[in-house]
Parts: sequence; C-alpha cells; structure tokens
Amino acid sequence: MTKAKTLMVMGTASDVGKSVLVTALCRAFARAGVRVAPFKSQNMSNNAAVCPGGGEIGRAQAVQAAACGLPPSVAMNPVLLKPESDARCQVVISGRPRFQMEAREYERYRVAAWPAIVRSYQALAQNFDLLVIEGAGGAAEINLRHRDMVNWAIAELADAPVLLVGDIDKGGVFAALVGTIELLTPAERQRVKGFLINKFRGDIALLEPGLRMLEERTGIPVLGVVPYQESHGIPQEDAVVLDGPTGRRGPAAITVGVLHLPRIANFTDFERLANEPDVTVHYLRDPHSAPPLDVLIVPGTKSTVADLGWLRATGWEDFLMRHRHSGGWVVGVCGGYQMLGQRILDHERIESDRPETPGLGLLEIETAFHREKITARVGAVHLPTGLPVAGYEIHAGRVAGITSSGALFRITERDGAAADDFEGIHSEDGRVIGTSIHGLFDAAGFRRSFIDAVREVKGLGALALGGSDEPDAGHPETDLGAAFDRIADLLEGHVDMSRVAALAGVDWK
Repeated sequence: MTKAKTLMVMGTASDVGKSVLVTALCRAFARAGVRVAPFKSQNMSNNAAVCPGGGEIGRAQAVQAAACGLPPSVAMNPVLLKPESDARCQVVISGRPRFQMEAREYERYRVAAWPAIVRSYQALAQNFDLLVIEGAGGAAEINLRHRDMVNWAIAELADAPVLLVGDIDKGGVFAALVGTIELLTPAERQRVKGFLINKFRGDIALLEPGLRMLEERTGIPVLGVVPYQESHGIPQEDAVVLDGPTGRRGPAAITVGVLHLPRIANFTDFERLANEPDVTVHYLRDPHSAPPLDVLIVPGTKSTVADLGWLRATGWEDFLMRHRHSGGWVVGVCGGYQMLGQRILDHERIESDRPETPGLGLLEIETAFHREKITARVGAVHLPTGLPVAGYEIHAGRVAGITSSGALFRITERDGAAADDFEGIHSEDGRVIGTSIHGLFDAAGFRRSFIDAVREVKGLGALALGGSDEPDAGHPETDLGAAFDRIADLLEGHVDMSRVAALAGVDWK
C-alpha cells in the first residue's frame, strides 16, 4: 500500500492560526478529491473531543477531521496533554488517560508517548493520500529542542515539507519569520519550503516591499497572505480567544456570563449561544467587573477542586449566590455541575490532595472521583420539553443523587448502543441546572427553548426567528460545513495552492 504524502504547518509562535490554516488546507484538498487526513502528534489543551467508540483527542484535530469529511480518530492526535496546573498535566495516550506528569518528567513521558506517536502516524499514512500535519507552539523553541516530539522530530519522521506561518496582526511578523529561520539547524531550514502570512488587514501593495525583502533575506518564497477574519465560524481550541464578549456586541435581550476558570475545558460548549441574535456571552474572570447577567454558567474544568478554590478566593461564590437569590439562572456543565452539588469526594487523590471538598450547595447531588474516566458520545432527551440533544461525556467524577423527578435528561444512546439512564438535574424552580453532557447547546431546538424560557421569566415573549427554529436549521454540522468552505475559499483566493500542492507531491485540480 502506498504511503501518504505529507505537508506540515508550523508557526513562529502559538496562536498564529496554525489550526485554522490546517483546517482550511484539509478542506481545500478534500474538495479537490484528495484523500486527506489531519495529524498532530502531541497537543496541549483542555478543550477535547470524544471519538466514536470512546477516546479523547484535541478539539482542533476533531474539527480538522470534519473538514476532511472524516470521523475523528485517536490516531489523528495520539498524545493529548491536559494541564492541571502550571507544572503538571494529565497525559492522554491513544485516547486514554495514562498518568499525571510533572514538567521535569520528560524521559518517562517520552518512553510512553513516542511509540504511540509512531504507530498512529504509520497507521494514517497507510490509509490516506495526504496527511496535513500541525506543529505546536513556535518552530524554534531552542530550549525544548532536545525533547521535541511535535515539530522537527515529526517533520523528520514524515519527511515532510514545512510551511511556516507568521501572524501579522500582532506586529513583528518579518522579525518573527526571519528570527525563526535563523535559529533553525541547516537541516531544518532545508525543510521550510514556504511562508504563509496570516491575519492581514489593509492594502497588500504596502506589504509587497517587505515580502520581497523577506524572500531575498531567507531564500524562501511567500506562498500567500491570508486576510484577517473577524469570525470564521471554526471552533477554537485555545482559551486565549475568550477575552471580551462574544456574539452580539450591542445591547441584547439575554446576557450570559461564563466563568473563565483558570483550567476551563471545552469552552466551545457555548459558541452556539453566542451566535443567537438576542444573546451576548461574556467570559468573565473578575466578579467586580461583571455586567448584569441573566444566566451564569460554570463551565467544564480539568481541575474541579482547584477551580472551585479559585472561584471562592476571587469572590465568585458570593456573586453566584446573589445572582441566584435575585432570580438569575445558573448552569453547571461537567466540572461546573460537580461544583454546584453538596460535596466532592476524592478519597483516592485522583484530582486533588483533598479527600472531601464542600460544594456550592445549589443542587442535591454529590460527586465521587474514580480512576477510570468516562468518555462517550451520547444522545438524550430533555425531559421537561421532550427535545432531543446530542453531545459527549468526558469526566472522572461520578454524580450521585439524581432522581426521576429531578432529572434533566434521559440518555437514550451511548456510543451507538441503546441506553436508558437519567442524567443531569434541575432545581425545583428549574433555574439551576446541571449536566455532564458537553455540547448540548449545539441542538437548535433545545438551545432556543432554553433562551425563550429565560426571556419569559424576564417578561419577554419567545423570539420569532422566521424559520431558524426548524429542525434542520442551525444544525452544527451544516453550519460547520459552510464555515469549512468559507475558509477553504479564502485560502484558495489568497494562497498559491498549486505550489503548495506541488510541495506536498499531490495534484491540484
């Protein structure tokens, strides 16, 4: 069987747009009839996705798989590092948690991770025509070169030509590109076949002299300048994108606040809320600067107990109680759901060094942590309305105390098999709800029903959306497909794709 061709995208730094550009390349090649798949050997993110059959990978690779028209696979991201503190992370290998690692435990980590990386790459390479590979961070992290398993080690493993991406929106792009090239070894420099300049605003003619000087200085061609996009509709992986309000910028009927926990996970759960025409979503760190809120969301977190401690230390517990007593809505998802209960038990010290932690006391549940993590795709019914939802579970905590009268959902399907389990809970007045299901707001009917319930409490009528509340309208897969095509169109309009394809060794139609 023929081994796949490869193309690798590295950047001068984090947040230069590597993930989105890889997504665009995947879509463009897939539209051209190439059997293409994404690959990122090692990702560091608490924003994870669950693959069919279980197993978790970075959300960026799941999105890139969707751009290729593929289901996500653990082979596309064989190692996922989920930060638990500044110096410790959970190591997920081939979709399953393996151990916790301190920053200095590199040798133990490499012994476990590198064979899985090689196996995953080889498996993908035997089944596709092209692999578009994403690097991590900056391409010239000279202090970490000896422990690299995501940039140049992978470029060598895959014998991949490299496109180097720089972000011009932040300024200093020419220095970043030239400086990166200067810090590479001669062998690494030979692999860099082209530059992409990302997030450009303004008149391209003013940029041209700099582009020519860059090419003359490095001998590497600029293959494209990609315009800045205010909103491309692609789910983001890094929490850096959460600063400030999202969605509608002016006054809105419904104001939602999401706590920007230090270890926030799966924040993409709320992107669909932010896209509603009558909703503004704010990601909030400081309770003293929070606007008046209708809904306060405590999101998922990689470290429930630690982030509950942060919530209390920063004054959010007092804010939350005042918000609740004034009639506001409170939503807890996964770790946030666990915080809303009576207590959190961790006798085996799985997540913290505290065997028992009092919760916020807003729901009559308690959580006990188990070593085996649950990762599953689920389908469910919202019991108060009968509306369907779909999403995924990814948690080590087991919630006890759910009753048939207080349950929020009935799970009807788990990883493709029939199920019949109560899940989630709501308060007597229905204004405090908690669930372990990530992605439930992606369901248009449930999302709109929830927003309209908040509107009714405020004395507002349901919003007539003129057809957007039909069953297939606003479906996340439909929306994502359109977003993939938009970024692929943008890429093809501003990047010399024939030269990029030639570098990868594939035909461009």
